[in-house]
Amino acid sequence: MTHQVHAFEPPERFVAGTVGPPGERSFFLQARGGGRVVSVALEKVQVSLLAEKLEELLTEAARRFGVDLELPPEEPIVAASDNEPLESPVDEEFRVGTLGLAFDVDTATVVIEAIAAGEGELEAVDETETEAETVEDDEDEDDEPDDDLDRLRVRLTPQATREFISRAKRVVAAGRPPCPLCGQPLDPRGHLCPRHNGYHR
Repeated sequence: MTHQVHAFEPPERFVAGTVGPPGERSFFLQARGGGRVVSVALEKVQVSLLAEKLEELLTEAARRFGVDLELPPEEPIVAASDNEPLESPVDEEFRVGTLGLAFDVDTATVVIEAIAAGEGELEAVDETETEAETVEDDEDEDDEPDDDLDRLRVRLTPQATREFISRAKRVVAAGRPPCPLCGQPLDPRGHLCPRHNGYHR
């Protein structure tokens, strides 16, 4: 079967969001543009790690290329953050197995690829070289090529990337607070804390 590439270069909107109440949330990346809306499912830890790696990528690109990536003069200042929910209906195209990142020096943009999970594949964030023009540049080195897997590709300006990072962090933090003793999410109905031998706290 031919794989499908959902490309948004750039998207009108690209956000991380959730569906469901705290404790039962499903996490998605959603891109909109050209009359299309594409949503892909992933784990909470992937959203958190993606935000972290994107920050590192921007910092490294600024250090290596001496470009101020905070807010170039030609980019407008966004008045408010995007706190709107995901666009409905949220139809899952695929579940993400690997996230690839790259910085395109020629266009000073960040490229993100969410690649569908193969059978038995572990979730990961693969940070490619910052000078790579596209994410595929490093994928040929993988032991198992994923050219036959569906993927979502977006190209963002540094400012749009920082807006994505900010929202992603808010989305992750909006879940159940962690237990101060064991770090596991607290449940409103009670928490079996292993630090208290299973007693409710």
